[in-house]
Amino acid sequence: MTNLGRLYPLLDDVQLPDDLPYSQVSTWELRFLYLLGRHHLTGGGRLVELGSGGGGSTYALALGLRESTLFDERRGRLHAYDFFRVGRGTFATEKFFAPGSRPADDGSFLEDFRGRLEPFLPFLEIHAGDLWETSDPEDTSPVEFLHIDIAKTARVFRCVTERFLTRLRPGSVVLHQDFAGPRLPWLHHSTGALLPYIAIAGPPIRSTLAFEVVRPIPESVLRSLAEDTYSVDEKLALISAVQERIDLDHTGGIPFTSVLEFAKAYVAHYAGDHRRAWSLAKPLVDDAYLSRTRSDHFEQLRKAYDEDRARNGGGSRLARLAKKAVGR
Repeated sequence: MTNLGRLYPLLDDVQLPDDLPYSQVSTWELRFLYLLGRHHLTGGGRLVELGSGGGGSTYALALGLRESTLFDERRGRLHAYDFFRVGRGTFATEKFFAPGSRPADDGSFLEDFRGRLEPFLPFLEIHAGDLWETSDPEDTSPVEFLHIDIAKTARVFRCVTERFLTRLRPGSVVLHQDFAGPRLPWLHHSTGALLPYIAIAGPPIRSTLAFEVVRPIPESVLRSLAEDTYSVDEKLALISAVQERIDLDHTGGIPFTSVLEFAKAYVAHYAGDHRRAWSLAKPLVDDAYLSRTRSDHFEQLRKAYDEDRARNGGGSRLARLAKKAVGR
């Protein structure tokens, strides 16, 4: 059993407050965050939450830290990063505002967040705004804990890689909250690249994959991730390596083998190879979980495939190349 794996048997017994702030993560994930704070983290390195949202996940983690005998509130700090506002590109919701409150003119729910987290403000540092602007490129201090719930785009994931993954050390804990999201394949192939240097805690906690760094991560690996130098075929192979390690989530409800296969289709889609993307996605159409929860994903990939065929013509790849060669 991994160091983090010992927390799994404790999940059923966690009782969180009924008035926990609104969160888009499941109760299981909130319980795991609490257990990490309560039984594992020390605050000896930076504790970082990327994507704090309405504060539910921050509250669960901070509550665990407050009840821990390992964490010193006078020295340890929990760093919360988010736009803390609703609007285009933020992936936030107006549910993050306190009930009955009116959104600020700029859509900010920062004061609502502060109010919800008031008990923990003495050891909570809030970083509001674009991650590229609120994170320090010169900060090389070790990160003990990294909760990633912000990497909704490749642009943001590059920032995460350059400014946070580079600061991981043996013993660092990472949580990928969006691991059940096929549209975010950088989470999956990057994990594949890190497999020689990490120990996966166990089955994903619903959508969250947790792992601990057990060996120093070579700078060359981190540079390849940040600069996105892996080819499509290399990314698919890296995702396949992850498929060999995980299957269902710990409740048995999310079939990660299928989710990761769908993520492969998005690797091809983002590379502009829409035919290959659809060929990877089409066999998954009848998957019960994906057809129920990701129907819009299939529509997106099929539409891109149809548009590609209309633009470049149908037929085999050889026929298309021949047609192009003769200028037709």
